[in-house]
Amino acid sequence: MKNDSNNEEFHSGYVAIIGRPNVGKSTLLNAILGEKISIVNPKPQTTRNRIVGIKTLPNAQIIFIDTPGIHQPKHKLGEAMVEIAMESLDEVDLILFMSEPREPGKIEKVIMDLAKNIRTPIFLLINKIDSVKKEELLPVIEKYREFHPFTEIIPISALTMNGIDLLLDRIYEYLPPGPKYYSDDLVTDQMEKFMAAEIIREKIMDMTGEEVPHSVAVEVNQWTEREDGLVSINCNIYVERDGQKAIIIGRSGSMLKSIGSKARIDIENLLNTKVFLELWVKVKKNWRNDNQLLRELGYR
Repeated sequence: MKNDSNNEEFHSGYVAIIGRPNVGKSTLLNAILGEKISIVNPKPQTTRNRIVGIKTLPNAQIIFIDTPGIHQPKHKLGEAMVEIAMESLDEVDLILFMSEPREPGKIEKVIMDLAKNIRTPIFLLINKIDSVKKEELLPVIEKYREFHPFTEIIPISALTMNGIDLLLDRIYEYLPPGPKYYSDDLVTDQMEKFMAAEIIREKIMDMTGEEVPHSVAVEVNQWTEREDGLVSINCNIYVERDGQKAIIIGRSGSMLKSIGSKARIDIENLLNTKVFLELWVKVKKNWRNDNQLLRELGYR
């Protein structure tokens, strides 16, 4: 991005990243920030809450909101995730609608229908361009143009950073003049407890099969900081069925021990201190349709 801050006024504002599940929204945010603040996994619907990432440049501060993937919900958790994503659109200065280099499908058309009543500028980001030939992109772009008059259309690869500098330049042009809302060294406004719970959930997603990940929630019960600097964390892992509990615990507790070990390393890197991590697996049948538990876990 342009760095001549002497000749440009300072711009700041909020930018929402939307799209269907598993299109690369979290990968894009992590790539822009240069740090991992949002969990990434090939399984869809990884992001459940709004993750705020802050990119501070010499002439701009861009506050990104990585939203849950918009999909057709099958339970109250899914409804809450879509609600979170759509609410974000009313609070921002710019929207980044991410897609893949293929013609729009049902979910993309639903999102574009919802966008018809939105006055906020919308960029179309066609992600994963490293996976197709250049000549294959033009028909995709034309097809999207038939559905919506996007303010900008920018092909990118979040994985290889291709097109990211151009994207940041164009975002600057559409943000209003404004102050810095956050200090220069801050990259997210998420609480440490939330980040720790997300790290644990990511390890479960990485290490278990298709049946388990979307039935898992992580709750931090206790967070104690000792005088010697060690942080003691006690967490509940909620699942919906006894069979899922058995998978996460593993034979003689081997899976749970491995999840805890890998999560602890990442949490220590996050907190820059030693961590004692204790995990408990509990069955909460049909928790994704339990409004009270969803509220306690921060989804409503």
